[in-house]
Amino acid sequence: MMSVWTKFRSSLRAFRIARGGNVAITFAIATLPIVTFVGFAVDYSHANSVKTALQNALDATALMLSKEAATETSAQVQANAVKYFNALFTRPEAQDVTVAANYTTSGGTALVVNASANVPTFFLGLIPGQNFQNLAVNGSSTVKWGSNLLRVALVLDNTGSMADSGKMTALKSATQSLLTQLQSAATNNGDVYVSIIPFVKDVNLGAANYNSNYIYWGTAAQDPTLSDNNSWDANNGTCSIGNYSTRSSCVSHSSCSISGDNTQSSCTSDGTCSISGNTSQNSCTSAGLCSISGSGHDTQSKCTTGTCSISGHTTQSTCTAAGTCSISGHTTQSTCTSAGVCSKSQYTTSSTCSQHSGTWTAGRWTVGVWTAGGTWTTGAWTPGVWNPAKWTPNTHSTWTGCVMDRGNSTTPDTTGNYDTNAAAPSITINSTLYAAEQYGTCPQGVMGLSYSWSSMSSLVNNMSPNGSTNQNIGLQLGWMSLVGGGPFTVPAMQPGYNYSQIIILLTDGLNTQDRWYGDGSSLGTSDDAKIDAREQLTCANFKAATGANVTNTIYTIQVNTGGDPTSTLLQNCASTSDKFYLLTSASQIMAVFTQIGTNLTQLRVAK
Repeated sequence: MMSVWTKFRSSLRAFRIARGGNVAITFAIATLPIVTFVGFAVDYSHANSVKTALQNALDATALMLSKEAATETSAQVQANAVKYFNALFTRPEAQDVTVAANYTTSGGTALVVNASANVPTFFLGLIPGQNFQNLAVNGSSTVKWGSNLLRVALVLDNTGSMADSGKMTALKSATQSLLTQLQSAATNNGDVYVSIIPFVKDVNLGAANYNSNYIYWGTAAQDPTLSDNNSWDANNGTCSIGNYSTRSSCVSHSSCSISGDNTQSSCTSDGTCSISGNTSQNSCTSAGLCSISGSGHDTQSKCTTGTCSISGHTTQSTCTAAGTCSISGHTTQSTCTSAGVCSKSQYTTSSTCSQHSGTWTAGRWTVGVWTAGGTWTTGAWTPGVWNPAKWTPNTHSTWTGCVMDRGNSTTPDTTGNYDTNAAAPSITINSTLYAAEQYGTCPQGVMGLSYSWSSMSSLVNNMSPNGSTNQNIGLQLGWMSLVGGGPFTVPAMQPGYNYSQIIILLTDGLNTQDRWYGDGSSLGTSDDAKIDAREQLTCANFKAATGANVTNTIYTIQVNTGGDPTSTLLQNCASTSDKFYLLTSASQIMAVFTQIGTNLTQLRVAK
């Protein structure tokens, strides 16, 4: 177009300085600029119209290709680009049409589609001596979607009240639709990960995980004094006498230390020997036992023979001069203590180990210890003792999978606040572990981050309403499902990408019960306010955890069909005011989930 204008200006200058000719010739020549201007306007407008149609067809073609480009070859992408564009670009006057498509994952996923065409002119081609038979038009469209990756946690209320007013049915339908939206936005596996956390008072981490080290049972190892009467082990087991259903009720009853003695008189008149096989006091006290086991120590003289902690050394001097290394292959103290191993075996030096988050353990030299001969102990006769009944916890494989909030047995851990953060569980700190509970209305089990859309769909279909409301445990585990730890393993974040970590929390009621507070039914009590205060901490902690390439966002949805007060907690928990939704009917859940899904997944035509 600039070339046309430049040539036209040259013609005007030549016309302005011309002096020859008569009036008729002058008039005829004067009409040429007018005709040229009109022709220029007509041809330019026509070409611009074709360019607009070409750009619209390019944008639509790019969006259509973006749904399939990641799974096709370059040749297939190009062929489909031509097919889609030709079907959309319906301007037959355009000639020499070319289309080129390029899909790339470098620096984020993008699809670029270019097109060009020539548009024949009506008037400009009549200008003598000028080559204006066609005007070239072109366009380009870029779709970008891979530089911002999504990780979405769906924290969904499965409490008993969700059975009312069609709420559970509506939630299932809306969640299935949202999953379809999220799946369609994922060009590559891993572009979008989703976790699903159904919650009631408890959350179900899966009964099959009973051996996992993030569960608190109240075992003797976890509770050496066995004083936690709220633990799973204290409330699920059998009593050695009677039908007592808890440890506290069981141990308040008595039994004899000697099996078969069911009365106190028979118990105290009977007894046991410290050396097996001796059933009378006389045989017991005439027998003896060595502190060092084995047939080689079955007499007093044999018993007193000394031993070395390192085999092969039979004298104290050779024993104490010897030693062993914690790292095999090192036989001297100097080589042992200068050696070390990394928890990540591929790293062999302390510096490379620590650079890759490994733990470097230096070799330890253990000097041989000479143990003097054993002690010969004469058998001791112990009369029967009338003791409290014995409580035996059930095997943990009978657990149904539900857990309560992290914290102490009777109160939250207000130092670590583990019920409000995503700190990883530690076997050395009981309050970081999830307390098992044999909850009678355990919900559907959780699913960590995944792109197994069919598995997610099945989980949603299996959700069933029951139980009381504890939003915070769902929110806390939803957060942990995004960052990993405990029951969740998450894929590593890739450099060069931005990550949006999203929690969508939907509930139809107010908090009524957690591990420490509330009775599951009353509303507006001081206990409920304490539950809300814990959840508010979780909300604030999650929003504050946004990093350099990670953005944390919470959407909160209150489905208030029963006239409950509007939840100030949920309003404050949402990342911004427009991310809190107050619904008054179950039918609105679909529209809200669709809106949120659109916000999360909409592809952008960049150019």
